[in-house]
Amino acid sequence: MATLVTPSAQHPQGLIPSGQLWLPRASLSACLRGTMVRSTLGYTLTDEQRINRFPATPLCSLSWWFEGGSEALVADRPNALPGLHSRREAYPGRWVLTGPHTRPSTSYCATPTHGMMVMFMPDALHLLTGLEPAALTNRMVDAQTVLPRDWIAMCEAVQHQPDDAARMDCLEAFLEPRWQACRPAQSLQVQRYGDWAVHLAQRATLSAPGRSLRQLERRIKRWAGLPLRELRGFGKAEKAFFDILAADAALDCVKWADVAVDAGYSDQSHLCRISRRITGFSPQALYEGILRDETFWAYRLWI
Repeated sequence: MATLVTPSAQHPQGLIPSGQLWLPRASLSACLRGTMVRSTLGYTLTDEQRINRFPATPLCSLSWWFEGGSEALVADRPNALPGLHSRREAYPGRWVLTGPHTRPSTSYCATPTHGMMVMFMPDALHLLTGLEPAALTNRMVDAQTVLPRDWIAMCEAVQHQPDDAARMDCLEAFLEPRWQACRPAQSLQVQRYGDWAVHLAQRATLSAPGRSLRQLERRIKRWAGLPLRELRGFGKAEKAFFDILAADAALDCVKWADVAVDAGYSDQSHLCRISRRITGFSPQALYEGILRDETFWAYRLWI
């Protein structure tokens, strides 16, 4: 069964529990990256604290809301981050399927909310459903309009489970036989983005006739929704993120130049540009947000 990650002892004081992170059972580790559960029921939050910030990601996700709901916040101009007074857009359905995102996203929960986001490796979702991740890139769609009928029945079943553990059991019991029937013969167990990108390139090389660079790129983009270069970029950014967390350094002692070099960036400025593109924030502002700001709860779940 799925494993509930033990909350970090380093959780910042004054912030509510960030939620739950469930890691999949071993047999589904090449299919699911994890599941984030967040409940603000019983807590008092300011309007600003009801904002949820998420990074760009190569993953696809399927989301449920068991209490309350969310709206997307839309920035007033390109490359700007939305805030409390930005335009709000209703999500497209009861259950929402999202594709890979090349830019950060932001949502808002007007009332106390309990929701769950299941994060799929895009190539696994393609094998399971036949959906093309490239057609979902930077999109949120009503899951009921695109998923197969048996998946909609699963969504309904998960919706009516009594608690989060039962929801995870229901989800994994559905996925297990389907994933075993379609999984690649050589699938990767560790799902750090950098390792996954390398493995995807190897699969593309061996999976079908035609091994020109253009053919490989097309194959990878069909499976993952993004070109290999962008997937490798996510791998570097993730390494930098986890390197900072592993160092457990004081806020004023983080040496960003060293972090940049260790993660494979040319210099600190390069790291800053990528950080802003993926999260909307500089590395320092992101780090401070994780430590002090309620809206960065999704980042804290991975500490």
